[in-house]
Amino acid sequence: MEYSFRDIEARWREAWKQNGAYRVIEDPSKPKCYVLDMFPYPSGAGLHVGHPLGYIASDIYSRYKRLKGFNVLHPMGFDSFGLPAEQYAIETGQHPARTTEKNIATFKSQLDKIGFCYDWNREVRTSDPSYYKWTQWLFLKLFESWYNPVSRKAEPISALIAHFESEGSRRAMGDRALPIFGPEEWNGFPPSRQQEILMEYRLAFSAYGEVNWCEGLGTVLANDEVVNGVSERGGFPVEKKKMRQWYLRITAFAERLLEGLEKVEFSEAMKEMQRNWIGRSEGAEVDFSVMTQDGQKKKLTVYTTRPDTIFGVDFMVLAPEHELVASITDGACQKAVDEYLKYVKSRTERERMSEVKQVTGCFTGAYAENPFSGKKIPVYIAEYVLAGYGTGAIMAVPCGDQRDFQFAKAFDIPITNIIGDFFNGQEANPTKEALLQQSGFLDGMPMSKAIGAAISHIEKSGIGKRKVNYKMRDAGFSRQRYWGEPFPVIWEEGVAVPLSTEQLPLSLPHVDTYGPGPEGEGPLANLKDWVTVNNGRRETSTMPGYAGSSWYFLRYMDPHNESVFCRREASDYWGQVDVYVGGTEHAVGHLLYSRMWTKVFYDLGLIGFDEPFRKLINQGMIQGSSRFVNRLEKFMDGDVSYGEGKLLFISQGIVDRKDWNAVAAYLGVKELKKPSVQVSSIHVDVNMVDGIELDMDAFRSWRPDLAKAEFVTEDGKYLCSVETEKMSKSKFNTVNPDVLVEKYGADTFRMYEMFLGPVEQSKPWDSKGIEGVHRFLKKLWRLYFQDGKEIWNNEAPTDAELKVLHRTIRKVDADTEHFSFNTAVSAFMVCVNELADLKCNKKSVLDPLLIILAPYAPHIAEELWRLTGNTTGILAAPYPVFEEKYLIESTREYPVSVNGKLRTSITVASDAGQQDVEKLVIDNPVIQKWLEGKPPKKIIFVKDKMVNVVV
Repeated sequence: MEYSFRDIEARWREAWKQNGAYRVIEDPSKPKCYVLDMFPYPSGAGLHVGHPLGYIASDIYSRYKRLKGFNVLHPMGFDSFGLPAEQYAIETGQHPARTTEKNIATFKSQLDKIGFCYDWNREVRTSDPSYYKWTQWLFLKLFESWYNPVSRKAEPISALIAHFESEGSRRAMGDRALPIFGPEEWNGFPPSRQQEILMEYRLAFSAYGEVNWCEGLGTVLANDEVVNGVSERGGFPVEKKKMRQWYLRITAFAERLLEGLEKVEFSEAMKEMQRNWIGRSEGAEVDFSVMTQDGQKKKLTVYTTRPDTIFGVDFMVLAPEHELVASITDGACQKAVDEYLKYVKSRTERERMSEVKQVTGCFTGAYAENPFSGKKIPVYIAEYVLAGYGTGAIMAVPCGDQRDFQFAKAFDIPITNIIGDFFNGQEANPTKEALLQQSGFLDGMPMSKAIGAAISHIEKSGIGKRKVNYKMRDAGFSRQRYWGEPFPVIWEEGVAVPLSTEQLPLSLPHVDTYGPGPEGEGPLANLKDWVTVNNGRRETSTMPGYAGSSWYFLRYMDPHNESVFCRREASDYWGQVDVYVGGTEHAVGHLLYSRMWTKVFYDLGLIGFDEPFRKLINQGMIQGSSRFVNRLEKFMDGDVSYGEGKLLFISQGIVDRKDWNAVAAYLGVKELKKPSVQVSSIHVDVNMVDGIELDMDAFRSWRPDLAKAEFVTEDGKYLCSVETEKMSKSKFNTVNPDVLVEKYGADTFRMYEMFLGPVEQSKPWDSKGIEGVHRFLKKLWRLYFQDGKEIWNNEAPTDAELKVLHRTIRKVDADTEHFSFNTAVSAFMVCVNELADLKCNKKSVLDPLLIILAPYAPHIAEELWRLTGNTTGILAAPYPVFEEKYLIESTREYPVSVNGKLRTSITVASDAGQQDVEKLVIDNPVIQKWLEGKPPKKIIFVKDKMVNVVV
């Protein structure tokens, strides 16, 4: 019987599907294990070999835990709403629902061929109305909740309304500047005013925010769709525009999100990324005063982590959008300020924050007063200060902050030195070690101690307060796009009125065109019949891609429930995701949003845990090995040009050697005198390259414009250059896993992906190495069958065979538990080689080996398991138990020295005592020769190490 992997894998895939081998239900008699992949967006390109890396890792772990006796939940679904599908629809004229359905079918086919143990009965799709009904329902839970800073929990908005009705508002209910009113005032407010106030508290709230408006495209653009003030597509001007948007009040959970990182098993690098995004800092808010042009004294509040440097403030900088800019700008500066504001409107936040070489800004003509010293300080506006960060204003200390220093130099602002020799005049120094100078009552004080003294002074003087601040801002939660969840909200005279549960889902209506609505609204705004309802107008924005992905792990627990988003019994049983596998590209956004949603649902009693993912594994990237051809752009000899009109490609070795005579010979030029050559490097599809040799006929057939390509070759071969890059369709370096599975089998593909290296590290793809893994599986097969004949037997195993087996069990068990899959694959290879050397074909050794191999290579393991007479599936087999006794050596070899020089060695039983060893040493013929018939003066015995005879 031969190893016919195609037949074997197809047969077992179908068998597992038919008998529901991967179906899972809650089973309190077993410990649970929830293993989850970050579910994919189903693009039209399908999977390349880089995508399954994390999926294979989680699949191995899931199968392993199942063999260990766990009830394993390992589901899969699709993050099927999003901008790419809509863009593809616009470009091709197909509806996103149609292309998404087609893409999902492709993905599922590819995933199934690799042999994953997904419970497809639990599949979810975020674009399915039966799913987004509950996304809408959960959004309304956020809308109908607020964050109570006293209890530090999300609570129903109804409790806040009851509080307002009985006690009014208090500043203690939040650290934001919200209206203060008594119960009588609240009860006297019209409903619209009450709702306006409540919107300031809701966890899902609507407010006016700035967006990137492109008049030329008639739409709002994301930051990454804007380059240097113009649209990436079409190059149309882009400006900032205020529009009503939906937001999530994630900032209220900043402290709890930080605290929660101490309860989860994320890598330290991942935790640090989240901490940096949240950006917690301690400092003070300080009130400066500034005069408006009509003579009013206004308060200008800044937040600083370094109040010790306040005597070194040489200027103030406001965000160009700051509310005070218009009122404080001097008439003589108005034109310059207006021009600068126009420039800033063309810039994205990303550009404004990342620009470090170019210093821009504009003087307003106004001066602020330093509350410590009374010094008059010029007030500027500059793009590097953003309205949404802190207070939208900073106090600039150029001797201590490099960006402030560069700004001061650019605008010739005198710099005050408050740190003495720590400031060299050439660059800022953010030290905390200096003794302060020119700093009033802080003079002579170390800066590290002066921070606290300055904050105390600020609070005692009533010019500010101690403050903990966060860099993170409330999350934008609306998109002016079509392909997303409609908001279950109707606007009635400016008031957002939620739909009832019975009205959900609010289905996404069909559209034939995807053009933007009026004034930057989404395409839904064009559907007048849908937008207009009897009592108001529907929201025309849709939810962002992360809406459905913030809670999908909960729906997997109870995917078909039409009454609730997830039964509490189900979520109590499955609990947190035990292992979550995915890429670092979701390290901040998705993970933070999902963690916030989980905390809200926990606070509201919907689930019983407040962190969604207990352990996170970030798989590395499988990089592509790109191939390039060299196109001749210019071939000159002096002033004479050759090769014009030819589509000529030059082999890499010729380019490396600058062997232009070879090119000249091809072009019919006899002798070169002063050659000048220019070539360009162009990506070529790796699937038409064998190693580095290009299939020239395939290249000519690749695209119509290449049909007449000519080649300057080396010995008849065209050789490409190689570069390791991100695997991407645009770089033509993707490898389709279907091709490799067809050629080598899914088991080979699975094990090879793991064999490439540690799962969390990035590594280049090289298909040539897959042959070695395939040979390993063939060698395993030959332990059972040779020349088509059965050779496995039921003989008793030897000690040597059991030693090989149990050493492998111990190694693979530990490696799989710790996601060290590459070393586990190596251990399997060593084991099979050693068993082959021992000519071991014994079922009692091979059966346990198959069980521990089954998570890695499930098809061959199942096939051999059944062929050797096992009647139940290998999935139901118990994981072999490692037994230490088989690794204990029965004998031990001792080196024996005479007067410190090695003379011989003896082999004794492992449990032999010192007297037994000494007797064997003295009786040894070699040692007797050195003793010359005399007794030894001393015998030094070191157990398990050595023996030294002193004569």
